[in-house]
Amino acid sequence: MDIILLERIGNLGTIGDVVTVKDGYARNFLLPQKKALRANEANKKVFEANRERLEKENAERRVEAEANGKELDGTEVVLLRASSNAGQLYGSVNVRDIVAGLAEKGHEVDKKRVILGSPIKMIGMHDVTVALHPEVHVTVKANVARSEDEAELQSQGVDVLAQLFEEEQKEIEDAAAAQQRDPTLEPGEIPADMLEDGVSTEEGTTETEALVEETKPETDEG
Repeated sequence: MDIILLERIGNLGTIGDVVTVKDGYARNFLLPQKKALRANEANKKVFEANRERLEKENAERRVEAEANGKELDGTEVVLLRASSNAGQLYGSVNVRDIVAGLAEKGHEVDKKRVILGSPIKMIGMHDVTVALHPEVHVTVKANVARSEDEAELQSQGVDVLAQLFEEEQKEIEDAAAAQQRDPTLEPGEIPADMLEDGVSTEEGTTETEALVEETKPETDEG
């Protein structure tokens, strides 16, 4: 379908351009959102008659968006969520969560302006694009963490997810090392050489007491 763009649309073109797009894209998005007109003779005449006004209004909206963008750009919203030890969220963070977080910071943003390819499902710092105008895009930060302390670390540039991975790997390595020292150990069992002095044995005496009994000289009774 041939259409006349009423604003800049991605790689299609800018206001006044006549372009060809798929029928579904035009009918389901561009035309209902008043971002374009069907490129028939009648609409071409209407557009040309109003081109100057439309371009002026578009320029005014762009200037306003640029001003708002300076305040919004780089804003960080903290979103606390539960996750697995690997950082996988029990649920996800979506556009509404981002909009609500921005509102708490004093930025009212239409959810249609927030561009999130897919819901966020991992803890960490995530860049989210906000399209304030077809020609004005800014980036906000979604700081998804399990606690305020964790969020603060991420704000400082710490890769919490990498830390979680390192901790998990260390636990695996420690368990493997313990198993090598004593192959008879059950998973999670503490090796005898790691027990502190005085830990009870199965006989009800301490290891120290057991050692003393073994080394005590035998005496004749009576």
